[in-house]
Amino acid sequence: MVQVVQLLVYGLQVGSIYALLAIGYTLVYGIIKMINLAHADFMMLGAFTALFLCQWLTSSGVVLWLSILIALLTMAIVGLIGVFVERVAYKPLRNRPTLSSLVAAIGVSMFLQNFLRCVPAVGPTPQAFPVMFTSGSLSLGPITVSAIQIVVIGVSCVLMAFMQFLVSKTAIGKQMVAVSCDKDASALMGINVNKVISITFCIGSALAAVCGILYASVYPSIHVYMATTIGNKAFISAVLGGIGNIKGAMLGGLLLGMIEVMLQSFDSSISYGASFVILILVLLYRPAGLLGTTVTEKV
Repeated sequence: MVQVVQLLVYGLQVGSIYALLAIGYTLVYGIIKMINLAHADFMMLGAFTALFLCQWLTSSGVVLWLSILIALLTMAIVGLIGVFVERVAYKPLRNRPTLSSLVAAIGVSMFLQNFLRCVPAVGPTPQAFPVMFTSGSLSLGPITVSAIQIVVIGVSCVLMAFMQFLVSKTAIGKQMVAVSCDKDASALMGINVNKVISITFCIGSALAAVCGILYASVYPSIHVYMATTIGNKAFISAVLGGIGNIKGAMLGGLLLGMIEVMLQSFDSSISYGASFVILILVLLYRPAGLLGTTVTEKV
């Protein structure tokens, strides 16, 4: 029983990162019905941005207040990059066929990875990520929870709760819901559709940046291709929960993380492939996801 609880804690840690990244996928899809395959690369940008800020701001240990400052600056920088990418690469294709946006997203992903690979300060070689949070652990009887697990789960829960509040209780959240339902009607009602879409990309990119910091704090070695695997897992999480549904993205990420960890305890070689088996089963038997709703399109 103790081992199961310990695995659940680790599953929550992994699933929290999946869930945060999946929210970005589901936000963009919910607003403009686009699958932004380059979204996970903003996680990589967040990790490297935090690394450079750490090197620039300190030459010794990173204290708590400095870690928070670095995280906020990283979110702001990567969020602005997300807005820039949307304006340059995606906005001109907004009224084109879906395939055009999909190809553009693949192009953005390849450009970000290979451009940074050529930058001398980044390069193709993995780099060590600094310790941004205190080490140590908390013992709850026979259960041991590390400090980084507490940080990852805690920060993820706070951000997920904030996103739910933002969408359901604030004016910009209600505008996002309106634009996701009908962009033309929203524009007629006085909503600035372009502004809402830019804010959506900014929020999604900022969340991905936080994922990059949390992931790099758990696995302190970062490189330009680090987001490929976790990006696939986050996308599967969004589909599992119901892409376009924020609560579904949270649920899908947490479920996938715990399923993977449980499978790893039996056989680590099958855990990665199990994610894609889950994706196939969901698409076959529940295409709308666990919390998604089936939409009928008139033709």
